[in-house]
Amino acid sequence: MTDADAAALDAILSSPHRSPAHRARDSHRHPRETLGFFGLAADMHVVEIWPITGWYTEILAPFLKDRGRLTCAHFPADHREELLRRQRAEFVAKLAGAPGIYGAPTVTAFGKDRYDYAPDGSADMVLTIRNLHNWMWSDYLAPVLASFLRVLKPGGVLGLEEHRGDPAKPQDPQARDCYVRQDVAIALVTAAGFVFEAATEINANPRDTKDHPRGALSLPPVLRGVESDPARYLAIGESDRMTLRFRKPG
Repeated sequence: MTDADAAALDAILSSPHRSPAHRARDSHRHPRETLGFFGLAADMHVVEIWPITGWYTEILAPFLKDRGRLTCAHFPADHREELLRRQRAEFVAKLAGAPGIYGAPTVTAFGKDRYDYAPDGSADMVLTIRNLHNWMWSDYLAPVLASFLRVLKPGGVLGLEEHRGDPAKPQDPQARDCYVRQDVAIALVTAAGFVFEAATEINANPRDTKDHPRGALSLPPVLRGVESDPARYLAIGESDRMTLRFRKPG
């Protein structure tokens, strides 16, 4: 990342347009370091997979709005689950309500059998944050990874972050506790045609024992299934996460 891009990113991270709840998680999510590791630049076309409430979108959209391009591959507007339809609608309204901050990102549909979210060979970077386990759970990881390879330009980057599983334990093929072993993740993505380039410990958390009642979802910010003793899980912090950079050959 250039000095100018780093300065612009720092200004965005400290900007009041970011929600207080999102800013409170910076110490766990390390956005500056994570995006720098992935190689983000202000003139890129970035595809953000499942932005949900827009945690990273609040950073990416202002950063890219003048020289780059952002595609937000959100849930389909006609998703069968009402919650996901509502999350997309609220996300779209959020962007539309502040064009001076966010510019005009493209919002498309991504999900099972919905892989036409960006033109082939158009993206410099695809970002997916803690999503790999969902596609393993629902058994459609292969077409998802194929779609990433297709929409990236030759030499384009796939930036991937995921809850990191215990390397001493067998991997659940469905990742039902939301944890994926790092060696398994690398093997799955490289088998799809990507080249593994680097890993970083930016988002590591050695306090995460990975044996919680509802897996990674027992940790903050979700705290699922630990209502009787939330302080214990808040003290652990957010999950131990692998942060991996892959590249499309070419």
